[in-house]
Amino acid sequence: MRLKTSFKRVWVNDTTLRDGEQAAGVAFSPQTKVRLALLLDQAGVDGIEAGIPAMGGSEAEAVAQIAALPLGAAVSAWCRAVEGDVLAAWRTGVRRVHITVPASRRQWGDKMGKDFRWALASCAETVGLAGSLGLAVTVGAEDASRAAERDLVELAAVAADAGAVRLRYADTVGILEPFTALRRLRRLVRESPIPLEIHTHNDFGLAVANALAGVRAGAAWVSATVAGLGERAGNASLEEVAMALRCLTGYEVGLDPGRLRGLAVAVAKAARRPLPGAKPVVGRLAFAHEAGIHVAGVLRETSTYEPFDPAQVGARRRLVLGKHSGTAALCAALGLSKDEAKRFLPFLRELAIARGGKVSRREAEQGWVRVQRGDCAGRGQSPDFPAPRPSP
Repeated sequence: MRLKTSFKRVWVNDTTLRDGEQAAGVAFSPQTKVRLALLLDQAGVDGIEAGIPAMGGSEAEAVAQIAALPLGAAVSAWCRAVEGDVLAAWRTGVRRVHITVPASRRQWGDKMGKDFRWALASCAETVGLAGSLGLAVTVGAEDASRAAERDLVELAAVAADAGAVRLRYADTVGILEPFTALRRLRRLVRESPIPLEIHTHNDFGLAVANALAGVRAGAAWVSATVAGLGERAGNASLEEVAMALRCLTGYEVGLDPGRLRGLAVAVAKAARRPLPGAKPVVGRLAFAHEAGIHVAGVLRETSTYEPFDPAQVGARRRLVLGKHSGTAALCAALGLSKDEAKRFLPFLRELAIARGGKVSRREAEQGWVRVQRGDCAGRGQSPDFPAPRPSP
């Protein structure tokens, strides 16, 4: 059953170059940022949050270089609700800015020592300033998931009156769960005079689920980062959100799925963070099969154990030989007959246990030669490792 919302087309705003780079220990050079911006644009994202010009130096230079590129994606710069931030962004040549406003008591009160009236005034002033400079403006409600709902409605109204075109609902510390997200966003969508963007963090592993809930609630835009790169436990993963929307909900997104894996690999390399093998959608093991029943099923009909064709995202299927393999895998991988596979299977399983994991195709081929020569005992032991000692 497809989820329904008032928007059939979902717009994707990528913030890898800003929120993603804020991950601990990650730093992109201007050249890297430009290269990744080009890859993001080729992948078809609708928006690129390029960085924070107020940092100055190479960061402002990188934003300026990205703003000058002939991209199809809308490029924006991130700002606090501070005049100097807006001016720094304007000087880079961007045409759009995202202004973040403290929305919760923890942010405008505990962190800033101010009150909500101050937050609203800061929003109105900086959005108005950006508009006077000819910039399109989106407003971010920082820590929206811990803000009073009535305050968010008022913030949306003030932002709209000042000229903002969109409000970002930020689950800044990842404390939403999908049912609450759906309920809260539905109410805010009804009362906000401008479209909403859902921006989620992954502190409880719920960023993608919360992003989908936000879309179901009526958010027109979804914010994400490639491979979920971001502060603490990261953000909603661009590739997971995109493929879940595409395959599970039927919404239209402008992304090219075939570029997702290459994009994830490029970002992981730039961030000097390994891409987990079992990472959904883009990990090298995302379409790996070992269990006998799974391999047999996939060889007959791929959809039995795969949600979509791996080629859609530039990946490929892997059949792994190991302890849980069955005869179908051996027939497919080594070209054995069914009887030969049955004969070889006990040896393969013992070898996998001794190796503590998978068995390479070369090891399997060498093992089959030994089995044929009769070098192995009845339990499938190889000369490479001893038979288990009998129990006392």
